[in-house]
Amino acid sequence: MRIRLLLLLCALCAVCLPAHAQLHRGARTVVRGGLMPRPDSLRMEADSLAAVAFDAALDSLLAADFRADSAALVALRTDDIHTLDSIALRRFTLGVAAPVDTVRKQLFRKGWFMSDSMSLSKVCWVSTVLPGYGQVYNKQYWKLPLLYGTVGTGLALFIHENRQFKPLKRQYDAYTDVSLVRTPELNALQERMIRSNTRCQLYLGLTLASYIYFLGDVAVNYSTNEVSNVKKATTLACIFPGAGQIYNKSYWKVPFVVGGFASMIYCIDWNNRGYQRFKKAYNLLADYEANPGNYPDGPTDEFHGRYSAEFIRNLRNNYRRNRDLCIIISGALYVLQIIDAHVDAHLKDYDISDDLSMNLEPLVDYPYIPTLGGNRPVFGFNMSLNF
Repeated sequence: MRIRLLLLLCALCAVCLPAHAQLHRGARTVVRGGLMPRPDSLRMEADSLAAVAFDAALDSLLAADFRADSAALVALRTDDIHTLDSIALRRFTLGVAAPVDTVRKQLFRKGWFMSDSMSLSKVCWVSTVLPGYGQVYNKQYWKLPLLYGTVGTGLALFIHENRQFKPLKRQYDAYTDVSLVRTPELNALQERMIRSNTRCQLYLGLTLASYIYFLGDVAVNYSTNEVSNVKKATTLACIFPGAGQIYNKSYWKVPFVVGGFASMIYCIDWNNRGYQRFKKAYNLLADYEANPGNYPDGPTDEFHGRYSAEFIRNLRNNYRRNRDLCIIISGALYVLQIIDAHVDAHLKDYDISDDLSMNLEPLVDYPYIPTLGGNRPVFGFNMSLNF
């Protein structure tokens, strides 16, 4: 009787317990029954969510790293791809993602100075600092002796002549700071100084002309990457005024550009010499008026006191203002010729037809007019312009 009651109670408990409690078994029960363990449903759901989040984070990191490596690969030369392969193999072997900055440093450590993907602007800028770099980049090595020969010779002659000019200039300044009275000694000293200064300017001009010529040669012979004529013309105009017009074959503009710059240089030199002249005369006259006892023979300026200090000061200021204005105009002319070369190069490729005509013909149409309840003829004219 007791056994029957115990069995009945067990059956009632089995029926009344919830399903997840019925499925939960201890470790011993699983082993004894020969069944595989079934984890808790809540733990399974948490583990699955964590796995999904981990996969998403890993994918985003790999995608970002791949984009960074792709951007770095674009700037590589062809012979530097093995560097990327070695870095990728090392990262795959270690199983860790190296920082992007480290990868970029390793990628660009080799070949950035002589990369096949360098732009025209970069090559010209480097050639400005290192003469001859552009010729090496363009593989025109035979031009290097010409470049260094002309630039080196002109620079050596300029340095030699400048060493002879400086003592003459110091003697002239020391003499004129005391008196501007014309004497045979002062005239002879000034004549020698002017000749020496002329030779200095000639040698310096030869050096700069050779230097600028080889900079333009770099831009003209650049053929590594595809460069438009617009960029080449603009670059040449930046290197030397008028070179962009010559590249665009607008030869009739060259005299205006070169003549404008030559006029501005002459005006700057003229006004600067006048400014220096009246500046020295004003200083001598002002010192005479402040200390007349130091000048027993009267004023020692160029005009011997015929003009007042205020008048000479106004002349000095006028020459200085004109000099500064000519410098500003020269800068504006430089920018203007760059813009002209850029626009002219664009217009060279612009299709302008020779057909400039106007056509006028009658027009008859039958549009539908709702207010009239049908189609009605409309008469007019059709005009077309070709330009």
